[in-house]
Amino acid sequence: MTQSKSNTREKRSGRGTRRMSERDKARAAWIAEKLRDARMVVADVAHHSDHLVKLSCKVLLQHGENEEEREDARILLTIIEAKSMYGRGRGADS
Repeated sequence: MTQSKSNTREKRSGRGTRRMSERDKARAAWIAEKLRDARMVVADVAHHSDHLVKLSCKVLLQHGENEEEREDARILLTIIEAKSMYGRGRGADS
């Protein structure tokens, strides 16, 4: 009887583990897709809005594959934010 109980537990934990790995795979695929999109936006900054570039930089900062990619995104984000704050978009009265 104890053996059947342990088999049931293994089956249950097996199902739980399988669900979690499927969820992790789906999350990893979603993040990979968002990283690809963010890289495409950053690669063509001139043709995208500042808002979209900022969002893409934040995605790369959070999920970038290496330190160089994250640092480049941080620098670009700083530039875009400074441009938004001090550059165009402000009226003559500001």
